[in-house]
This record gives sequence, structure tokens and C-alpha cells, in this order.
Amino acid sequence: MHQGLLIPEVLLEIFAYVNIIPSTETTSTQKLLAALARTCKIFHEPAMDLLWTEIHGLEPLLGCVARLHPLIYHIGTRWGDSYKPRWAKGVEPLSAHETHQFLRHSSRIRTLNIRSEHPYLLSVIPAEAYVFPRLKSLSFSAIYLNHFLPRTMHRCHLLSVDKGLQYFVTRCIALEHLYIYTPISDDDGSTADELSLLSDRIHWCTRLVTLSCPMLDWAAWKHLSCLPTLLKLEIDPGCIDSPSLPKQDLVNLSFLNITSLSFRELCDAGDIITVMQHSRFPSLKEFDFEAHFLSLEKAEQLSHALPHYNDVLLQAMSSWPHIRTLDISHLLDDHLSSSEVSLRGLFTALSLCPQLHRLRLPINIATIDVDPDAEPIQHTSLRSLELETSESEIADAETLARIISAWLPCVDQVLSTDRRWDKFNKHLKSLRAATAPYAC
Repeated sequence: MHQGLLIPEVLLEIFAYVNIIPSTETTSTQKLLAALARTCKIFHEPAMDLLWTEIHGLEPLLGCVARLHPLIYHIGTRWGDSYKPRWAKGVEPLSAHETHQFLRHSSRIRTLNIRSEHPYLLSVIPAEAYVFPRLKSLSFSAIYLNHFLPRTMHRCHLLSVDKGLQYFVTRCIALEHLYIYTPISDDDGSTADELSLLSDRIHWCTRLVTLSCPMLDWAAWKHLSCLPTLLKLEIDPGCIDSPSLPKQDLVNLSFLNITSLSFRELCDAGDIITVMQHSRFPSLKEFDFEAHFLSLEKAEQLSHALPHYNDVLLQAMSSWPHIRTLDISHLLDDHLSSSEVSLRGLFTALSLCPQLHRLRLPINIATIDVDPDAEPIQHTSLRSLELETSESEIADAETLARIISAWLPCVDQVLSTDRRWDKFNKHLKSLRAATAPYAC
């Protein structure tokens, strides 16, 4: 063996390269690392550390238990979201001796993704045991949450909200990235209780950098506004109708360091207005609002919630002067036509955000309210412009192209899934070809 391989740093560098080699039909990264682990004693530990760094499901660990190995690997078990393994049906929980086999490699694991439906097999393990002491990232959808929360964990994905969240208080003192997706719940009030619990527990997370969760109550919003570490906030109700943001005791908040704010599949369209009216995001660089696949009732609700869209857009851009990406997209139909911004409103809002690079929003161009012969106030940072309209036709594509060409010299086309913009883009392309290109 070459003497260079006896240097731990050199060996780890080589193995790290092996770990990123793409798998093929005949050879997987796992097989390569397993082969290296069997080569010699020097290779064994670093190869095993990499082999067990990221684990999907409990099966690899349970497969270390002699009694369970043939059940897991000798039936041709396939793992996938659409397949639920049946090998654990009727199987007895682990004994104290088998627990040691199960934990043989648990200390090597840094990332754990669990979608298992048989965590009862771990019932012999004490409730306060630290079975994964070096875990840093967890994606979890089962019970026994307490087994998977070491103090070293920085990232956590949860598919449920229950009393297990209390363990964040004492264990996850280093938690920086928290993602919570709550699935559909029975109509028994449990969803409201779980979200109330979530809002309460968020108060104990003091080092969050990234948070993705359902809508929180206003007290939790106050807590988040005081976190100097929080940079990215995403409100994602998932598949549930989360309670609307409470309107009592509203105060004006300032989120000094948040650079990215997203509202995904918003259930209550009024919530985004409440947040914008009572919050400031002076460091914001990216804003994303989506409300796709709305029911008729919710579409009407959104329409009534945004009757003066120009004012809301101006308020957003005046509060976020450093924003670079703004995406406000929703389902456009007859019920939402009143929420479209005018052309004049668009240019007025752009003047407030000189660093904006990408903009996506609905626009009303039934009438052109900007003089095409007026001296333009050019916005030279905007590169990507995506517009949608509920109008049947663009009123005057040629005139509109002249205005966009003059006011937005770095925009070469309007991006849209609507083919009605094709005629406009042809006019804009001709104007760009006929004049000297602007130095963008």
C-alpha cells in the first residue's frame, strides 16, 4: 500500500470523491464504499462513515439485526413512496440484545429520512435515549420523535405537529433549519390544536435561519421578528385549511434581516395583506406569493382581499427597496381581474426598487395609461419580466412594445404562458434590432 494512503486527510479526500461519483445500473456509490470498507482495516472506518452518513428509512439499520435481515433483504423489498413494505407485519419489537445490533452504526448517521410505519419496533429503547448522537438533518413522519433529536442537529423536516415538539426546547439548541409540512387532518379540531402548539413551540427556537411552516399566530410572528439569525421564511399550509392569521393585538413589526419571504398555496388570501400592512422587510431580496388551484370561493376571497392591487404593490416595493426578485402569481380568471396592476402602476412601483432583476405579476392592459411619447424613466436592472392578463386581447401590442422598449431597456421579451404575448414580443424584437442595443 502506498504510504500516502496512511495519511488520514489524503484518505478522506479520496473517499469523498468516491462518494460523489454518480451511480450506474451496475455499480452504486454504496457498493463502492462497501467494497472499500472490506478492503483493509485502514479503509474500514472512513468508508463506513461515508456509507452511513445519509440513510433513507429505518430498514438499513434494522437490517443489521440478525432476526430481521432475511425479512428485509430476502423478499426483494422495494423502497419507494408508492410502496409500503409489509415485512414488519406481526414482527416482535427489538429485544435489548437486538437494540445493540440496531445501533451498531447509528453514531455515523448525519442525515436521516424516515417514512417508516413501524417505529414500534424501537419501543424497547428508553424514551430519553440519544440513539443518533451526531445527527444533523432529520426528515420524519412517525412517532418516537425523542429518539432522533440530538443537540447537534441543525436541520429538521417534520410531517406532523404533535407533543413531540416540546423536545426542541431541551435538545435542539442548535436547530437552524426547520421545515414543517402538515398533511390533511380529520375535521375534529386537531389541526387547529396542532398549529396552536406549533406557534407556541416556535418561541423556543432562537437560532433559526430558515423556517417553512403553516401560518402562525401573531405572537409567533412577533417572536420571529426578534430573531437576528432568520433569513428565509416560507409560509406553506400544505394540504390543510389552516386558521386565518388572528387580527387581535396587531402591532407593526420589523424583520430586519429576512431576505426571502414566500407564501405558498395561501389558504386565507387576507393573511398576506395583514402581514404586509403590519410588517417591514427592509433587507428583503426575494418575495414569492402563490395561490394556484383556488376554489371559486377562495378566488372570490382573494379578489375582495386585493381590490387595490396597485396600492399593495407600491406598499411592498416601498418597504423592500433592496428586493431583486418579486413573484406574485395566482390563478387569473374573471373573479381576479380587479387584482391586476396597471401599466402606470407597474412603472411607479419599479421606480422604488432600482435593484429589481426579476418580476412576475398580473397586469391590466385593456387600456394603456402611459404616454408612449413621454420622456421615459428607465429601469436598467430589470432583466426578466413575466406578465399575465385576464383580458381577451392586448389592446395595442405595437404601442405597448414601444413603451416597454423605452422604459425597460434590458427586457428583451415578456415571458408568459399566454400566446397572446407573441405578437407583442415580435414588435419588441423588431424595436431592439432597429436601435442600438442598450449596454446592460
